[in-house]
Amino acid sequence: MWERLSTWTQRVGEIALLGTLGLLWVFDTILTTAPQDGTGAIVCVVGGGVGIVAVVLRKRRTWLVALALIAASLVLSIVVSGAPELRAVGFTEAGAFMVLTITVLRRVEPIRNAVVLAVGILVVLLSLPSLRFEGLNDYATAATQAATVVYVLGWSVGAGIGGYLRVQQERRKIGEERVRRGERLELARELHDLVAHHITGIVVQAQAARTVGETHPEAVLPALDAIAGAGSEALTSMRRLVGVLRADDHATRHVGVTLDDLRKMVGQFSPAATFDLGPGVSSLTLAPEVLTTLHRVLTESLTNIRRHAPHAPWVEVRLTTFGDSVRLRVANPLSAADPRLSRLGGGFGLVGMAERVETMGGHLIAGPVAGHLWEVAAVVPLPAR
Repeated sequence: MWERLSTWTQRVGEIALLGTLGLLWVFDTILTTAPQDGTGAIVCVVGGGVGIVAVVLRKRRTWLVALALIAASLVLSIVVSGAPELRAVGFTEAGAFMVLTITVLRRVEPIRNAVVLAVGILVVLLSLPSLRFEGLNDYATAATQAATVVYVLGWSVGAGIGGYLRVQQERRKIGEERVRRGERLELARELHDLVAHHITGIVVQAQAARTVGETHPEAVLPALDAIAGAGSEALTSMRRLVGVLRADDHATRHVGVTLDDLRKMVGQFSPAATFDLGPGVSSLTLAPEVLTTLHRVLTESLTNIRRHAPHAPWVEVRLTTFGDSVRLRVANPLSAADPRLSRLGGGFGLVGMAERVETMGGHLIAGPVAGHLWEVAAVVPLPAR
């Protein structure tokens, strides 16, 4: 429900924007006066139409759309410059340029390209009144100056909004990068613990094999098989974790997590919280790295419930397997005052959860469901054994 409301809000805003530009287009056509050949009207109709199309397409290839509108506007201005008593200032084009200034400063990468395009838009806006409003009387001069001031103010507002949105976007990127870096460093520390865990097991089995071999030589071969299996498992886990360290996606692990740890966490969270295991789910079916990923998702999910919905009457945690994947679902009732509704993009905790699950080859979904539930669902593939 809330996602649909957000989508409809964006659509209504887009329709309102296009409607405003359409009214400016009509306004341009009504106010235009030109020589008998209708040059001014043609300029307004063509320029306004190109401007509206540019606004519609601005989110696809922003820099290309901005360049196209700049070029089209300059061509129109050069073609009609010098026409006697021309009145075709182009309010629709100016409005489209102001909207594009916001989008350019927000979306174009790198930032220097965005600044160059924004300055180019300003130059074109400054040239519109002088090239399209011809006349030698005081009225023409005053109108040209007034239009120039209005356009500069409009561009300044657009640049301010676009710059603010860009700063907020960059701050979020920095925050997400810090979260990923923290996850990566934590993983490096836990890799040491994992190696020590496996190597200790191998050493203990080797010592036991040597002791047993002195009195029961026939027991040595099974012990050697167990050592080989432990070594193979250690190498597999290390390759997975080192691969994560070398990749752009990062995640952490908590060595030694069991299903009992998950059940205990849920039990300690609240008497109203339930933990349900689907058929066939056991510690034997879940690899250690999968369990630690599920542990991380469950910890963050319960923390978010404690922070944003402390009075939730119930919390449901269910762990099931299907095919070659395992699914963890954490759900609780949703209220209209839940602060998570205003942050559907997610905080950095959600970023960390998603990074970890995606690193394991899975995916995570978090948000409102059916209008009355908040759900976190993580699906993680089970490694081949």
